[in-house]
Amino acid sequence: MRIKLDRSSDSLYFRLDESRIVESEEVRPGVILDFDENDRVVGVEFLGVSERAGQEELSTMQFQTA
Repeated sequence: MRIKLDRSSDSLYFRLDESRIVESEEVRPGVILDFDENDRVVGVEFLGVSERAGQEELSTMQFQTA
């Protein structure tokens, strides 16, 4: 899994695997899902991320595993 915060485009992207993306769909304003050829979600992008999270939240990432 890869996570990319792009401050220039104000977006946050989660790439779940390296499958080829064949379709993308904006499912809510500013939330885009990327699908592979089997219609599985392989990426999630959040636009306008600075409006959704403060500077402190964007500078520190916390990961939780179960």
